[in-house]
Amino acid sequence: MAGMNVKRRPLRNFIASAIIAASLLAPAMASAQVVVIANGSPITELDIRQRAKLMTLSSKTKTTATREQAIQELIDDRLKIAKARSYGLEVTDADVDAAFNTMATRQRISPQQFAQVLDNGGISANAVKARLRAEMTWSQLVRGRYGSSLQVGDADVANVLRSSNQSENTVGYVYTLYPVTIIVPNGSSPAVIDGKRQMAENLRGRFQSCKAGLALARALRDVAVREPVTKSSADLPEPFRDLLAKLEVGRLSSPDVTPQGLQMFALCDKKETTAESPAKRELREKIFTSRFEAESKKYLEEIRRQAMIEYK
Repeated sequence: MAGMNVKRRPLRNFIASAIIAASLLAPAMASAQVVVIANGSPITELDIRQRAKLMTLSSKTKTTATREQAIQELIDDRLKIAKARSYGLEVTDADVDAAFNTMATRQRISPQQFAQVLDNGGISANAVKARLRAEMTWSQLVRGRYGSSLQVGDADVANVLRSSNQSENTVGYVYTLYPVTIIVPNGSSPAVIDGKRQMAENLRGRFQSCKAGLALARALRDVAVREPVTKSSADLPEPFRDLLAKLEVGRLSSPDVTPQGLQMFALCDKKETTAESPAKRELREKIFTSRFEAESKKYLEEIRRQAMIEYK
């Protein structure tokens, strides 16, 4: 009997190990399960769960996305990419990574930190990049197909302004700016950073004109003054536009943290223009968006009618 037990124990151990392994693999296998195939491209259970979380996170109202909504959006993405590829259009990995990095920069964190924030919410960086790829690819395709009908001319803007009783001579500004950066080495201690901030404030206080102020900045250690840039107020984000509206010509803006250090701008010229104001630019973008969305919806419906969509 003892001998028989010795022979059976390895078998029992093997069976127990197999059961444990199967229980551990079950969630992974379920996640990899294909739920839908859209034009030959599989959509897995994991894809659906991740997309639902991403849609909820992206919702302005924080409305929880349903499973069906996630499935339909993923189907749309697969069809968009497939259609674009049939025309030879494809967004590179580098382009997708750049868009992902821009998202991180807008939140003032590194791409690695952004990926960690997503992971903490149960969303992989790859799930976000997949969505970005589909959006960027589709934008290229729709713009290429409907380019002429999407263009918004000055007459289009003027017509909308007249119909809404708004003045066509809304004023914008053209700014001449000198970027001034106080360099802060990576990994600097809080004491060093505080010292650099004090240096920035001292420079701002002494900066009374561009001629003298720029010469002063160039003479300081760890300060870089770049070539001037000319920007229309219509091209600037609203927070920066508001900042410049309050800044006197010949003065230096408050410092902003960048990867290179503390970034400021010397406002050295400011001219009025009616060619393109922020109001006109905003209206132009609204007209374009409306046209783009209309053509996009119509085109996607056409592609869906021709698609092969198989539910498993």
